[in-house]
Amino acid sequence: MSKRKGSGRGGFNPPMGGGGMGQQAAMLKQIQKMQEDMEAAQTALETETMDVSVGGGAIVVTITGHQRIQKIAIDKAQIDLTDEEWLTDLQDLLVAAVNQAIEQSQTMAAERMESITGNIGGMLPGGLGGLFG
Repeated sequence: MSKRKGSGRGGFNPPMGGGGMGQQAAMLKQIQKMQEDMEAAQTALETETMDVSVGGGAIVVTITGHQRIQKIAIDKAQIDLTDEEWLTDLQDLLVAAVNQAIEQSQTMAAERMESITGNIGGMLPGGLGGLFG
């Protein structure tokens, strides 16, 4: 009967040294911190607001980082009520203001999350980094 190299139990013996469990523990700790940071950023985005102005200040939309409209202010002095098209102009300005506010809020939220996650793809093994790209 010939002897086999290895553990003698037919199991797989991974090479020891060079990272192993210590590296996995460090990566797990880093991922847990990232998760905590993301939760804190999400909470902050709920209350953080930005003002978006259109029409030279005729309309100002206040929106949160969670894309919730807090306020829409209309400067009546900048709306020409003598023009027959004033209502259409006002409606167009409102649509533009809300759309711009949502876009800017989404950009702000994405930038916050990216600043936390950084290059998460570089931490993942063999091709899994593409999941976040």
